[in-house]
Amino acid sequence: MTTNNKQRVTLFVNPSILKQARAQAVVEELSLTALVEKSLTSYLPKETIIKKVV
Repeated sequence: MTTNNKQRVTLFVNPSILKQARAQAVVEELSLTALVEKSLTSYLPKETIIKKVV
């Protein structure tokens, strides 16, 4: 995926989690962005269905 297909976000994350994520990104030879995308992709369901209550 190119940066043209990405959206910038601002998140507030516990500093110790951020430190661990940065270290893991180095270990896996990934950018922090790629690590977060990989983590979210594995955590989130393949499809989210939102039903409107009538």
